[in-house]
Amino acid sequence: MEKKIKVLSSKYLFQEPWLTVREDNICLQNGINIPKYYVLEYPDWVNVLAITKDKKFLMIRQYRHGTQTTNYELCGGCVDAEDKSPMQAAQRELLEETGYGNGKWRLNLKLSANPSTSNNWTYNFIAEDVELIGEQHLDGGEDISVHLLSLDKVKQLLQQNEIIQSVHACALWKYLAEKNLL
Repeated sequence: MEKKIKVLSSKYLFQEPWLTVREDNICLQNGINIPKYYVLEYPDWVNVLAITKDKKFLMIRQYRHGTQTTNYELCGGCVDAEDKSPMQAAQRELLEETGYGNGKWRLNLKLSANPSTSNNWTYNFIAEDVELIGEQHLDGGEDISVHLLSLDKVKQLLQQNEIIQSVHACALWKYLAEKNLL
């Protein structure tokens, strides 16, 4: 049974392109009032579990300042206003970040990184048989290296908790489980 709350008031405390903080005054169904409930508003995100024609997993590495670490990740980014769909955004991000494209695409997962405080969705796509079709076209703040990894290397990274981006690890574990590759 889905429960709803009543929003008594709402105001924005901070608004920037990559992060907006909203303060809601809410009343729960049981009558409890929470005068300051904070919601982080983000654009929807996409990421791509891309596999080349020769069965290599296409991964990127980049520095993440929040954890001050450089990690293996799936490529991805935000769904921009000009994107017609999350899949189009994912295809654009894969090409921009890696130079890879084409292949067979399908939606793997639609997740919320944190439904308690974040309002956006993450769409994970599987792209099989991708191929190098261009060059990287990185945004000004991006410094990304591209890596082609074997299945065994991806499994090793997951088992050793070296893929720390939770929605990326989730997508990879699901793929491996569905393909009976664990």
